[in-house]
Formats: sequence, structure tokens, C-alpha cells
Amino acid sequence: MSSKFIETFPALAAIDGLNHGFVLRNPEIDVKTDRDTAISRLQSHYHDSLSVMGVPMNALASGEQVHGDNVMVLSSEDLPAELNFPETDGLITDVAGQYLGIYVADCGAVYIVDPVKRACGAVHSGKNGSALGIAPKAARLMAEYFGSNMEDLIVQLGPCIRPPQYEIDFAAQILQDCVDAGIPADQVHDCGTCTTSDLNRYYSYRVEKGQTGRLFAVIGWEC
Repeated sequence: MSSKFIETFPALAAIDGLNHGFVLRNPEIDVKTDRDTAISRLQSHYHDSLSVMGVPMNALASGEQVHGDNVMVLSSEDLPAELNFPETDGLITDVAGQYLGIYVADCGAVYIVDPVKRACGAVHSGKNGSALGIAPKAARLMAEYFGSNMEDLIVQLGPCIRPPQYEIDFAAQILQDCVDAGIPADQVHDCGTCTTSDLNRYYSYRVEKGQTGRLFAVIGWEC
């Protein structure tokens, strides 16, 4: 498998030692079904994509994603054995070799990176998560647990649904909330892509009326 199913972002690719990717749609896999079945069918696609990235599956943490604002902290001092967390929409870590994964299909995947403390986060932020401020909450938790300074953080928003295809511009809200939290505006990046723009490349929950797959955002520091 090649890297054709993996999108990366220049602002993150420029950071030494950081490994990230956004796993795209595989049009050959039938995902016209419910979420859990679709994700099950996509497991080999995710596995192959992560192999290309050099990410071991047993080092990948994820959450149940219930459109809330719970952020799980995976610290070097207290790393849990179980890496699939219930009622969790965000994850942060300062552990090298620990990867974080977020599923999306119109909601925003927000990557947060501290290149000074070598910490990172990934959050699932759609309409509800953005209203709850999950992205700036994750940034503040990085400051609390890892000693991150807001002025050092780099934020990247991946492809998500946007106006006019969606009535709420939660992408703009995410970006502004991060700036309001103290992250420099020139370090808050948006790819600007709408997930409805290319259904050969992205999954869209709204366009496909809930029966679709999930894109997969992954981030972590190399050992």
C-alpha cells in the first residue's frame, strides 16, 4: 500500500520528530452501513495506512467519541494499559511513541502540538464539541499536565464540513477559540477543505445520510 490514502499538513510536517497523518477514504470498501460496522470493515485499511506511517497498532490510543468535551491525559507518569477510552473525544500525551487517533466524517479533527515539551493532542470537534470548547480545553490541559506554554503550541484543523454545506461554521469557531486561549494566530492552521467536496477522497456523514465510513486522524512523537 502506498501513501496515496494519507494526507499530511505542512505546518505539522515541518516539526522534527513528529509523525502525523489523515487517513483518507478507500473507495473500494463498502461503508454504506452503520458506524460500528463501517469502522470494522475499515480496520485493514487503517492498519495498512498506519503501517505506511510507521505507527504500531498497539501504540494507538482512541476514544469512544460521544460529541462531548472529555479529554484523556496519557502521561509518562501514568500510562494506562487500556488505550480505548469510553466517553472520550480528545487525547493528549507527552509519551514518545504513543500515538493518538480520532475518527471523523464531517466533524473536525484538531491536532495540537507542543514542539518544545514534545507533547501533542488530537480532538474530535464537531458542532457540539466546538460549542463546548474541546480544542482550547485540550490545550489548557497540555499546559496543566505537561507544562506547555500557549505561545509554543501549533494547531492544525483537518478537513471538515463547512458552510454553505453546513449551517454552522464550527471550523471558524475552533480557530478563534484557540487564538482566544492564547495560541498565536499565525500558529493556528486550517487546511480549508470541506469533506463534502470530494466523496472519492473523504467520507461525509451529512451527504451520505449517516451511512458512511470514518476518516482517521493520527498523531504522535517518534521514539
